[in-house]
Amino acid sequence: MEKKNLDWSNLPFGYIQTEKRFVSNYKNGAWDDGVITEDANITLNECAGVFQYAQTVFEGLKAYTTEEGKIVCFRPDLNAERLATSAKRLEMPVFPEDKFIDAVVEVVKANAAYVPPYGSGATLYIRPYMMGTNPVIGVKPADEYQFRIFCTPVGPYFKGGVKPLTIKVSDFDRAAPCGTGHVKGGLNYAMSLHAIVTAHEEGFDENMYLDPKTRTYVEETGGANFIFITKDGKLVTPKSDSILPSITRRSILYVAKEYLGMEVEERKIPLSEVSEFAECGLCGTAAVISPVGKIVDHGKEICIPAGMTDMGPITKKLYDTLTGIQMGRIEAPEGWIKEIC
Repeated sequence: MEKKNLDWSNLPFGYIQTEKRFVSNYKNGAWDDGVITEDANITLNECAGVFQYAQTVFEGLKAYTTEEGKIVCFRPDLNAERLATSAKRLEMPVFPEDKFIDAVVEVVKANAAYVPPYGSGATLYIRPYMMGTNPVIGVKPADEYQFRIFCTPVGPYFKGGVKPLTIKVSDFDRAAPCGTGHVKGGLNYAMSLHAIVTAHEEGFDENMYLDPKTRTYVEETGGANFIFITKDGKLVTPKSDSILPSITRRSILYVAKEYLGMEVEERKIPLSEVSEFAECGLCGTAAVISPVGKIVDHGKEICIPAGMTDMGPITKKLYDTLTGIQMGRIEAPEGWIKEIC
């Protein structure tokens, strides 16, 4: 299929409306078959459950063009599983995981002209989401829901590509722990908006959130998880019930151990230990792996030795291996790559 005439190498991480999206409705205790539609607008009653009690969950994944010219998605089964967990947490009906994957395939195929070409640095971002749609005024779950998927071509999440980021230790806390997927779409992400706007106004790229109980342990940023590399080459990442169970982070841990032969550890990380690490990065679907060069704790600068001017050497190996798997340059573990077309 002929690609759209877009400046693929200079795309922002933003919304570009594509031509098709998937819509399925839940009514009378069952999901319908769903359809692909060109209508990008949603009309809901003013008292819809999504507006009154924030009954909404979402996921995020990407489609890529491989070196061989195939269009693929990375581990969509885990997104389906995580959305199901989030839905259960908010008393929403689970959208069947097999139908989730089928819907992703349908949407990407229908918008294949918007999947950026190999080597452009851009990807097709896919946003599945679900919401309560019928009027609800008493505090209770909605009875009707809508599941939708749209997609948009995007460039890098952080401006400047692999330029190291500067992170601020936040004065704010995230919302209450949920331990699921993007339940945070209605809770923690909204709660982080004021903090990230404040950080940007002060010249920082992101916030580092600490655990809300003791404010001594590293948790995550507004949109990504942390990974650290010790001076002896071990990968360490925070362990907490209140951070997003990142598919990217899970994949990185596997890549580090099985592809690069690294020792990996998931544990509580005191803020006081951060200055001892050799490298630091943010990871997530949008961020992929982005290097961190400096963390500022209320005026005290913590400089990461290997990330002040460029991505650290081990972080770079992780990035190259992960993206190599996603783009088809490196053989993927079984089940990691879903071929679309």
